[in-house]
Amino acid sequence: MQRFRLVGAAAGALALLFAVAAHAQAGPPFRTDDPETPGNKHWEINFGWIGDRNPAAGAYQVPDFDFNYGLGDRIQLKYEIPIAIEETRPQPATGDTPAQAGQVIGGLGESLLGIKWRFYEHHPGDAAMHDRFGTGLLEVFRHAAPVEPAAASGDSPGAAEAPEQVVNLSIGTYPQLFLDNPTRSVPRGVVAPGPSFYLPVEMNWRIGPIRFDGEVGYNFGNHAVPQSWGRGLIVGHEFSDRTEAYIELYDQQDANRIRPGQGVGQFATGYPKQRETTLGLGGRQSMNKANTLNLLLMGGRSFQTVSVNNSQPSWIAYVGFQVLLGPK
Repeated sequence: MQRFRLVGAAAGALALLFAVAAHAQAGPPFRTDDPETPGNKHWEINFGWIGDRNPAAGAYQVPDFDFNYGLGDRIQLKYEIPIAIEETRPQPATGDTPAQAGQVIGGLGESLLGIKWRFYEHHPGDAAMHDRFGTGLLEVFRHAAPVEPAAASGDSPGAAEAPEQVVNLSIGTYPQLFLDNPTRSVPRGVVAPGPSFYLPVEMNWRIGPIRFDGEVGYNFGNHAVPQSWGRGLIVGHEFSDRTEAYIELYDQQDANRIRPGQGVGQFATGYPKQRETTLGLGGRQSMNKANTLNLLLMGGRSFQTVSVNNSQPSWIAYVGFQVLLGPK
């Protein structure tokens, strides 16, 4: 009965947001990402305190450092590294297993290297295919070239910047490589053995006043990390240029099972396939007039059965700040 109530509440929240959605943007504090990039020579830096906990274990990043740089209008370079904490929660003895003591260990997490490319975008009224594919790197060379005096003074036609075009559909990809650092975090069981590789396809689209962000990706694991699917959808409303609120559905599911004896602690292998399906609510609130410092908040939980034998979380959370830097 509790599950039906939660699903009903989620459906109601989705219906409300569908009615008022305007300008949804994924990425931190959400698990789902989108094809949007910071813009040429712009930085997006996120500092997040992240938690994911169920009756058997917890994983935390305190904090997570996420650095993003815009190379041209359609490419984003990323480096992310957290201070990771892994919690094993004490469990009572059962008929099949002895009692298990709890522990908390911490250390440097994995390094994440990524490159996002928004390879397609469509503007209202334009042909579906004409001049909509590209890299956006022309802006890099254009800004690097010397500016003629007439153009700089605004005397020539076209010296004024053209207004920003509305995009009603964009598609991109975001390859990400997870690498172990030269610490003892892997043998101590703080992080999973690497490397692993995640390859998603991301979309951002608009239907009338409704804006969606969707992502589908595949995680190519290794001898100790299962391969898995990741799928996410967010929809939300921008109440002003300072306040945004969204709802997110996210699902991550193992695609295979790793034989026993390949990992340490919470990353030991040989368990059944795991799945994590969550519903989250969150958003962003600007903290200054220039909108260069934003508060990031998100909270949620699984709407599936939560137990010590699966990875469905009792709760997930993200609390952090976003700093935007670059030319005006």
